[in-house]
Amino acid sequence: MMAEDEIMIEDDAIALEDTDDTVTEDVDVSNIIPFVIERYKRAEDYRYQDEERWLRAYRNYRGLYGPDVQFTEAEKSRVFIKVTKTKTLAAYGQIVDVLFANNKFPLSIEPTELPEGVVEDVHFDPQEPEELRGETSLSSPYGFPGDGNDLPPGATSQSLLEKLGPLANKLEPIEDKLKEGPGQTPTAIDFSPAMIAAKKMEKKIHDQLEESGANKNLRSSAFEMALFGTGIMKGPFATDKEYANWNEGGEYSPMFKTVPQVSHVSVWNFYPDPDANNIDEAQFVIERHKMSRSQLRNLRKRPYFRSQVIDEVISFGENYDKKYWEDDLSDYAPEHGIDRFEVLEYWGMCDTDMLEENGVVIPDELTEFDELQANIWICNGKLLRMVLNPFKPATIPYVAAPYELNPYSFFGVGIAENMDDTQTLMNGFMRMAVDNAVLSGNLIVEVDETNLVPGQDLSLYPGKVFRRQGGAPGQAIFGTKFPNVSSENMMLFDKARQLSDESTGLPSFAHGQTGITGVGRTASGISMLMGAASGSIKTVIKNVDDYLLRPLGEGFFRFNMQFDFDSSIKGDLEVKARGTESLMANEVRSQRLMQFLSIASNPALAPFAKFQYVIREIAKSLDLDPDKVTNNMSEAALQAEMMKQFQAPAQDEQGAPAGADAMDTSGAGGATIGVGQAPVPGEQGFSGNAQQQGPNTQPTQAVGQQQPPVASVQ
Repeated sequence: MMAEDEIMIEDDAIALEDTDDTVTEDVDVSNIIPFVIERYKRAEDYRYQDEERWLRAYRNYRGLYGPDVQFTEAEKSRVFIKVTKTKTLAAYGQIVDVLFANNKFPLSIEPTELPEGVVEDVHFDPQEPEELRGETSLSSPYGFPGDGNDLPPGATSQSLLEKLGPLANKLEPIEDKLKEGPGQTPTAIDFSPAMIAAKKMEKKIHDQLEESGANKNLRSSAFEMALFGTGIMKGPFATDKEYANWNEGGEYSPMFKTVPQVSHVSVWNFYPDPDANNIDEAQFVIERHKMSRSQLRNLRKRPYFRSQVIDEVISFGENYDKKYWEDDLSDYAPEHGIDRFEVLEYWGMCDTDMLEENGVVIPDELTEFDELQANIWICNGKLLRMVLNPFKPATIPYVAAPYELNPYSFFGVGIAENMDDTQTLMNGFMRMAVDNAVLSGNLIVEVDETNLVPGQDLSLYPGKVFRRQGGAPGQAIFGTKFPNVSSENMMLFDKARQLSDESTGLPSFAHGQTGITGVGRTASGISMLMGAASGSIKTVIKNVDDYLLRPLGEGFFRFNMQFDFDSSIKGDLEVKARGTESLMANEVRSQRLMQFLSIASNPALAPFAKFQYVIREIAKSLDLDPDKVTNNMSEAALQAEMMKQFQAPAQDEQGAPAGADAMDTSGAGGATIGVGQAPVPGEQGFSGNAQQQGPNTQPTQAVGQQQPPVASVQ
């Protein structure tokens, strides 16, 4: 359900105006109401089979038998083994681990492969001779109007100095000496205009996700994605968020800031176009809201809502009708009505003529279109709101992520549906085992009443006395023991459980099963098993990337491109989801990275390795934020220079010669001498030997000696 303070930014929205002081019958908009209702009913009828699947999934998760399960009189046990719940929570945990790996969303913003209107890299070499510089091929790092590099929507043609911010002053003297492309010399200074804008946009989006409370909403969607097969998110929208603030006098004076917001939408309240297989194909979607009086009144504060109509709707009284599935979802199902209002929110295509007939002014540039996207709210047969879709490009502001993609249906397949049959088998075998154990644990008594005195109580208890009137002793009452075959039933139960592992792709050891034998008893074996198990869920995580993370990130990107006035974050950029990269088990990933680092330490191979990337990935595998614990190239160069300056005085205090190299461990005289017997001149390890080298031998470089300047600004 939508938050009470949710407000959309709709600067360009065109709406049906509510100017009358009194509201009469909505004659002008009467055709809109049937239009929305007809589509709502059609979507509701089409998804009936999906609702039945969800109900069965929910019952299996909660451990409840449905009306389709019939018990015989011989069946006494009603036990329900909730393996579905265990599997669902395991899948949910894996999805959450991907969404919040390293305590940040797996979203990145990068320049496109060939950024239009902006070059990817420029460089300047301060040590290049003036006569070799020649003419620069770069008139402007961002091109110029009319150069043929058409900017896509939202791209910018601002100057390099504006993009680089604090570096502007440093670049003013060399602005006309910048060359396109990365520098190829050790002294070249590189700049990445497109990357700078991308990283600013990335930080902006991550900050917005944190402020919007996306963590909570994404977890709710991930749970329904695992259980029912589909997770729905809505947004981003703009919200006026209150920030606590006190003035100098101690009086509370809150500050309000407009921030984008996302919200979770339950699959039970989501009605998509029945002819669409995904959100991109949908002509419309309808969200069903259950609102209280206060929530309905708060709609009057939002743009383009008809306050007079809202007051009239409230005066009519509550109109919420419970669906048949709502009683199954609630442990307590009251017989009386619900004190709520049913509000339908429509997003989708609408005939232009219908919009014009109902008072919506169509801009001149849109009059040639037969259909336009609109947002319509109705309640109690009244039109609460009607506007054109304010977003550019006009898209339906919902994302729907399937757990397992069903190419012939809008809704996906979840854990509960995949193991429905095996859950039924496990319940049946366990009930048989319990009933058999009860029978075999008690005697079955046979009574010959002809040998007993008539009228006696035949109940059994310790110390019971039966009166016999004839027959041989011990022949009136017989005790028979029922055979115990529960072990066979448990074997079948275990087989059904194994089948559930295969049907869901979630092996039991991945969520805490004990008793693993063989290779699984070692740490490396467990890592191998976990790595193999992750392969079965790769498709699920890919769906999270393609259908949830990337569309959500693109929504925030378009939101900022349209409504954010900070031009330094804009450019020809693209959103990339990195959820699949965090899928590999951290133990396995960390081991492989350390193995590669050991191999790359070979001096012959070191020039070919990207150590900065390797160090960042090692930090990620340890659940650390690489931006906080690693340096970029410029910071690393500065850090190395500082370490040299700190090491030089320390070595002088220990008596190290001027030519000693602190990093030399060969014992040939380039390092300080440790604890032990001092060597004599001429022996290996004596540092004075450096002064006895031949005339063609180069002296060892002193610690702290300046190297040719190498810098890289990212």
